[in-house]
Amino acid sequence: MWFSKSQEEAIAEFNTKQVSGLTLQEAQARLAKYGENKLKGKPKKGLIALFFAQLQDMLIYVLLGAAVITVYIGEYVDAVIILLVVILNAVIGVVQEYKAEKAIEALQEMTTPRSLVRRDGEVKEIHSEELVPGDIVILDAGRYVPADLRLIESANLKIEESSLTGESVPSEKNAADLHEDPKTPIGDKTNMAFMSTLVTYGRGEGVVVATAMDTEIGRIATILDEDIEEMTPLQKRLDELGKALGFLAIGICVLIFVIALFQNRDLFEMFITAISLAVAAIPEGLPAIVAIVLALGVTRMSKINAIVKKLPAVESLGSVNIICSDKTGTLTQNKMTVVKLYTLGNEKDVPTEVTDLEASPDEQELIKSFVLCSDATYENGESTGDPTEVALVVLGEKYNLGRKTLHAGYKRVSENPFDSDRKLMSTLNREEHAFRVHTKGAIDNILMLSKYALVNGQAVPLTEEMKATYLKIAEKMSDNALRVLGTAFKNTDTVVSPAEMERDLTVVGLVGMIDPPRLEVKDSIAEAKNAGITPVMITGDHKNTAVAIAKELGIATSLEQSITGAELDELTEEEFVSRISQYRVFARVSPEHKVKIVKAYQAHGNVVSMTGDGVNDAPSLKNADIGVAMGITGTDVSKGASDMILTDDNFTTIVHAIEEGRNIYNNIKKSVIFLLSCNLGEVIAIFFSVLFYWPVPLMATQLLWINLITDTLPAIALGVDPGDKDVMKKKPRNPKEGFFAKGAGFRAVLGGTLIGALTLAAFYFGLREYGYSLSSKNIPEAVLTYARTMAFVVLAGSQLFFSLAMRHSTKSIFQIGLFSNRFLILAIIIGFMLQLMVISVPFLASAFKVQMLSAADWGLVLLFSLVPLILKELSKLFMRDAEAEHIEK
Repeated sequence: MWFSKSQEEAIAEFNTKQVSGLTLQEAQARLAKYGENKLKGKPKKGLIALFFAQLQDMLIYVLLGAAVITVYIGEYVDAVIILLVVILNAVIGVVQEYKAEKAIEALQEMTTPRSLVRRDGEVKEIHSEELVPGDIVILDAGRYVPADLRLIESANLKIEESSLTGESVPSEKNAADLHEDPKTPIGDKTNMAFMSTLVTYGRGEGVVVATAMDTEIGRIATILDEDIEEMTPLQKRLDELGKALGFLAIGICVLIFVIALFQNRDLFEMFITAISLAVAAIPEGLPAIVAIVLALGVTRMSKINAIVKKLPAVESLGSVNIICSDKTGTLTQNKMTVVKLYTLGNEKDVPTEVTDLEASPDEQELIKSFVLCSDATYENGESTGDPTEVALVVLGEKYNLGRKTLHAGYKRVSENPFDSDRKLMSTLNREEHAFRVHTKGAIDNILMLSKYALVNGQAVPLTEEMKATYLKIAEKMSDNALRVLGTAFKNTDTVVSPAEMERDLTVVGLVGMIDPPRLEVKDSIAEAKNAGITPVMITGDHKNTAVAIAKELGIATSLEQSITGAELDELTEEEFVSRISQYRVFARVSPEHKVKIVKAYQAHGNVVSMTGDGVNDAPSLKNADIGVAMGITGTDVSKGASDMILTDDNFTTIVHAIEEGRNIYNNIKKSVIFLLSCNLGEVIAIFFSVLFYWPVPLMATQLLWINLITDTLPAIALGVDPGDKDVMKKKPRNPKEGFFAKGAGFRAVLGGTLIGALTLAAFYFGLREYGYSLSSKNIPEAVLTYARTMAFVVLAGSQLFFSLAMRHSTKSIFQIGLFSNRFLILAIIIGFMLQLMVISVPFLASAFKVQMLSAADWGLVLLFSLVPLILKELSKLFMRDAEAEHIEK
């Protein structure tokens, strides 16, 4: 019952200290004792369960039934082959699922919430799973509570506890409260903070009293497991396509069986052939291949600092044509440095590298207010907190007004935390015999709340002329791309409420700080523009500052391309939507404006990516097609609402992620078109041979074997293709564009027809070698075996070679590099080795009813196999010429 114990008792009971926290050694010992701080999820499926899940398919049941029948009639070899194919297919499915699951688990590991803790006397950010009882945790707005805490300090702290209590209104917390009643409801435990609840306001500190399943949520949550198995829109479309093709294939198979019935063929042989063709024709592996390509793709994206939380985001990335980006930290280096100081009548440059500087009395008051009204820390070159506040603390260090010294001498009593609407933060600190309020924020807001100005150590009435001077200096700094921050104070004899803090202030002055643009961002913006993507800057800074940076980066060309939040509010929704395309910079905007901006762009059919890091950014991140949260400065709320997290908070990473997203989508498309072409080739070869009463060119077991080879390794290898280097020279994909748009469907049909026709041609040449034709009757078994071997090798070989041509729709394999996809080359080599093994190893040749081919035969089948690749490459030549003519026109 920690709620009935005082802060001191809770700290003492865990043998910890508020000022220094646990030592690293003690934390590690406790982690070994109590275990990781995470709730138990439902157990993952084992490999055996995954294996049997692969067999739960109607066609597999039919195949197993066919195997039983073949055993009954004594065709043991066929039965063994059918069973081996089924088992191999299931094993490959298990490997695919296992890899995809592991990739997703790795991504979940990367998105584990982090916590601020005090260890060894320093504030550190660690994975929440590493928390142990006795840790001192620091809470601030936008962060999830990582464990059950007994609060030991609180300042206007409010926590949203609806996950536990059902109350949507945030609960006010007070560390000093005590609750003697052991039956105190959770919602009334005002001195406690519980795991998985959300800090919405203020700040606080607490000692961890329970972790993992010992927490309140752990007691009521028996299962916490995200539904990661939900299919993406692309997978759903392909699943529907697979079902449609399945019904079509089954219809063709029934038709084949009916035709065979009228032709008095061997019904059992045709029954097995029809079933095998159905299994071969239905691309049941599509969803699995798409899942593994997506999972491997997002794992690859995580290596370039983009963590995709939701797989559908990969599909949307390829269609993004508007990137709305924050300025600070994303377009800039996020290393704010104060370079200008101003107190009334005195402007001073601040050296960037020099320390031990001297300041006038007014400047000392300016710096003192800034440092005391900051939550950031800076020690031994390491910092925590908001970069702007870090810059202010570093400024204090330069003038020998260090944070530790000031915070120890002027203890904080209360505060009014920063609010994006007020654009201010205030603290109440104890002075020698009284109190002083320190306020920092937007200089125009400070001037509105100020009654006096500090001049030569004296508070004098603030005149309109003085206000104009301050604003003129602020505008001058903004024009030079500096971020301006003002500060003020107020003396008081008593503790005042947060609402009373920001009244009748004495303005001290302002500082100008710069956050230089990231060196690589200018090139990334040019790349985005070439790719048909419009970059847009959104910032809380002044218009002049924002436009200066935007011009330098190539986002905007003039001041007319910018608009402020205040100007935006003056426009009606219709006016704003009609004018949205002319703006490139949105300055002095609040998070609420971001939602308007997103909706206005979307109203024109744009696909919008939006970045954000604060609590109030969550609505705009959810409304955007791709919500991008900052991994370093972002709050847990923004990360939770986003589709993608940038681990380096860099704009360039967004552009790289879009490029990767485009390539992933294209790779999936390649795999799908390739699979459909192969399956169609098999259907054509069998259907026409039955329709025209020709001998069947392929046995059931041969069909299953080819399907196993070509539907797995080459398809997956295409799915992990290195991608097109010129993909960012094309316009974004229209999200309404069908999967078979731009001739993709036609190419699949053409490829399949070609493969099927060549298979029949190889079968015909095999028969003709012995003087028989397709219409001959009573063909000897030895001749059929030879002809079927020719067809068997050509069908597999043409599909394997054709996979090379599928790598790009217009570029030749030599332009993209014949060996640039080593996985595909390896898949083709393995495919041919397996084919060679089947026809050359006697017992396998006997089982599959094939024979070894001569050198001349191999030359012929390889020539046939290369035809689809050669014709595809020739067609690309004409397509490139047509494209060149189109560009010239």
